[in-house]
Amino acid sequence: MDSGFPRSPRGAVKIARALVALVTFLCFVASGSRGAYTALAAMETVITALFFLLYLLKLDKKLSSLFWPLADLFNSVIAALFLLIVCLFAVLIKTNNGTLAGGVLGLVLLVLCLVDAVLLFRMISFAKPRGRDTPAK
Repeated sequence: MDSGFPRSPRGAVKIARALVALVTFLCFVASGSRGAYTALAAMETVITALFFLLYLLKLDKKLSSLFWPLADLFNSVIAALFLLIVCLFAVLIKTNNGTLAGGVLGLVLLVLCLVDAVLLFRMISFAKPRGRDTPAK
């Protein structure tokens, strides 16, 4: 278990993303919004929590068949695109106050996704080998 991960900048952003996504989901559910709004917020909550657990339990090092930071980067970018579209619709349509609040929180979540993507992009180095402590001979 990596007890320092939740206190790191990436861990703090993951926690913030999961919490804001959960509150966004609750706003959309409470307002009786359409399925796309609630489904996107629920999926973002679950996927972010799973990536947080992956890094917290150091499973990214044990399951080295996939380059997890790159998968996380793709998730952040794609989530940001979907959030931009869906939450702008929620803010523009604003069926009720819950939909408007969910849309605004979704836009905050969009910013958190972009911050997470920037942090991940800075961490990824495509030039160095993965999973080796010593250079190849």
